[in-house]
Amino acid sequence: MGMKTISTVAALAVAAFALSATGPAIARTKQSPEAKLAKILNGRVAGKPVHCIFLPSVRNTKVIDHTAIVYDAGSVIYVNRPDSGAKSLDDDDVMVTDLHSSSLCNIDVVKLHDRSSGFYNGFVGLGDFVPYRRLASN
Repeated sequence: MGMKTISTVAALAVAAFALSATGPAIARTKQSPEAKLAKILNGRVAGKPVHCIFLPSVRNTKVIDHTAIVYDAGSVIYVNRPDSGAKSLDDDDVMVTDLHSSSLCNIDVVKLHDRSSGFYNGFVGLGDFVPYRRLASN
């Protein structure tokens, strides 16, 4: 192979690598936190906010970056938009809550710890929990 052929092969390899690295990034468009929350709540209607939820009924918890914590209790999804510290919410953090009963209430504080290092990352002061239920079908 001549020097020109090697240069061409190298240039093609670099171009292929660059395209493969940017291809998935272009295909994955990042949704806004509000859009992620709307997708979770699609087909549901908000009810009257409550001060506490019964934690044993919660199956799954999801953090929406800088916005809210979603508590999935099966037929009801509760959304908590913290009164303070919402900007600290990161879906890669682990939430730690000191509970004194089986209920989680709007006066409770949730500590955030980095999932990888375990280091403290901040906290949120919970607000009221808004229940979302599926619309009744006719």
